[in-house]
Amino acid sequence: MDENLWLNKIEETKKGSADLSRDEDLSIALMNLISLEEHFYFTAMKTQNQSYLDMLYSTREMRKTLMKKIVSDPKGEEWCISKHLLAASMRLVEVGTKELQKNRAEAERMFSFAFNLFSLFFAINMKIVEMKELKGDDLEGSKLGKFSEIVKKIVDCCKE
Repeated sequence: MDENLWLNKIEETKKGSADLSRDEDLSIALMNLISLEEHFYFTAMKTQNQSYLDMLYSTREMRKTLMKKIVSDPKGEEWCISKHLLAASMRLVEVGTKELQKNRAEAERMFSFAFNLFSLFFAINMKIVEMKELKGDDLEGSKLGKFSEIVKKIVDCCKE
């Protein structure tokens, strides 16, 4: 599928119920909820305070509820893939941020990886691409870069 077909598909989606500004904000919230789940787990293990596991559970339930607003009608493993795309994207942003002072080129590389994964999340959940259309080398190739270029054009959290 080429870029023009993807953009047409997005326009059809936008005419429907998609609110891309809301979904971008929500995806960032989901990233942070996933991180909270991880932190509650590690804090429970480090402190042996089991109340952190209760907070993990509550946070997970909230994340599941909110994910349904973007990840609708998942096929196969799309739910988990979506969650892990967001989690990996968030962690790569954190790695990139930590690298900024030491190695700017490496930081920019991590930011690029993060945005590509974030873009793939939207490509899958806006049904721009079906999972069966993707190949292993697409995660590093030009197709992922095209998803990122499209996401840059259509997703704008500053629209109110």
